[in-house]
Amino acid sequence: MGLLTFKGGIHPNDGKSLAKDKAIVEILPKGDLVYPLSQHIGAPASPIVKVGDQVLKGQKIAEAGGFVSAPVYSSVSGKVKAIAPNFTPTGGKVNSIVIENDGEYTEAEKLATKPLEELTKEEILNLIADAGIVGMGGAGFPTRVKLSPKEPDKIDYVIANCAECEPYITADYRRMMENPEELVSGMKVILRLFDNAKGVFAVEDNKPDCIAKLEELTKGEPRMEVAKLMTKYPQGGERQLIYAVTKRAINSSMLPADVGCVVDNVETIINIHHAVINGRPSIERVVTVSGDGVNEPGNFKVPFGISQRELVEAAGGLKEETQKIISGGPMMGFAMFTLDVPVTKTSSSILCLTKDEVAMYEPGACINCGRCIEACPSRLIPSRLADYAERHDEKAFEKEFGVECMECGSCSYVCPARRQLKQAIGSMRKIALANRKKK
Repeated sequence: MGLLTFKGGIHPNDGKSLAKDKAIVEILPKGDLVYPLSQHIGAPASPIVKVGDQVLKGQKIAEAGGFVSAPVYSSVSGKVKAIAPNFTPTGGKVNSIVIENDGEYTEAEKLATKPLEELTKEEILNLIADAGIVGMGGAGFPTRVKLSPKEPDKIDYVIANCAECEPYITADYRRMMENPEELVSGMKVILRLFDNAKGVFAVEDNKPDCIAKLEELTKGEPRMEVAKLMTKYPQGGERQLIYAVTKRAINSSMLPADVGCVVDNVETIINIHHAVINGRPSIERVVTVSGDGVNEPGNFKVPFGISQRELVEAAGGLKEETQKIISGGPMMGFAMFTLDVPVTKTSSSILCLTKDEVAMYEPGACINCGRCIEACPSRLIPSRLADYAERHDEKAFEKEFGVECMECGSCSYVCPARRQLKQAIGSMRKIALANRKKK
């Protein structure tokens, strides 16, 4: 049987050798911790503490602001210093709770749980919601909502997104190497919610050691299997992953549940394990710090709220010639103008580069080579969509299915004219989706 994959995609230099063999190192914060109240899709969390309050590690400091929302917990013990707007890694300002770390790490009581076999489905969902777990691959969708489809009996596959196709990032790889038992345990928890589903660990074939570990751990588990994916970007995109594993297709107006699938990434599933099995809320994650602009690339387990500047310092600091810093990966991440922002639930990586290759090139005219069409995983015509976007022709953009773009950047990567296709399409796509909501 051949490797599972999708049509389109690209093969960029993955850069993973810089950090893939660096074991996870736990980092404790030195300064204040900042907890944005919007670390997820949906309504912001609402503070339940006030300035001057003493809080404990693992204590809830903000409750969910609605069904599509998630609470926030303190990852340290200390005093609430401020509740005010602060910058996030994506450059926006969000109301945040600032806690002065007392260095004691005195813990609050754990979430009330019991053995998995004694928990009802509703109790499992409530634990996941109470723990504040969201999609930690980047989207930040509240996990309790994702795991509550209208017809749970029609879910055929629970797919663990172990692809980690974005260049440089190795946090999920290290998790699979060092904590595979927690990943499998988290999958067992999710499968308790879906009686007819099979759990699939979807791993790119450039991680044979992870595949071997997961195959060994799932041996004798009739409801679990490991799927080997072709190494290709964006293999970890939700639509591409579902198609590769199941040959079922979805579009922008559909949810994975519409084709009988649920998809969660490695870090999310491990957080589910800790919440349901250990009664621990979501307060930390593994972050990769990599690129040729940092002295000692590595993978670090850090508490939410820690300054990204402290994280880069733990990786040996920046080289003098560093020109660009990205939150996330080079394909879908966000360029940063400061490191004085916190690690949030969706912070997977800090990428530091000595060359800003995008700024080095002046875009030219399209030469109609068709490379962007071949690369597009959504089977669109990016060059044409970018033309519509640059002319602000929203009607033509929608007619050519521009909202189906997943903004993966494959088109920009292969364009010989160096056109910033993704940026143009992404801007118009946001306008089109906003206008759809208004209608």
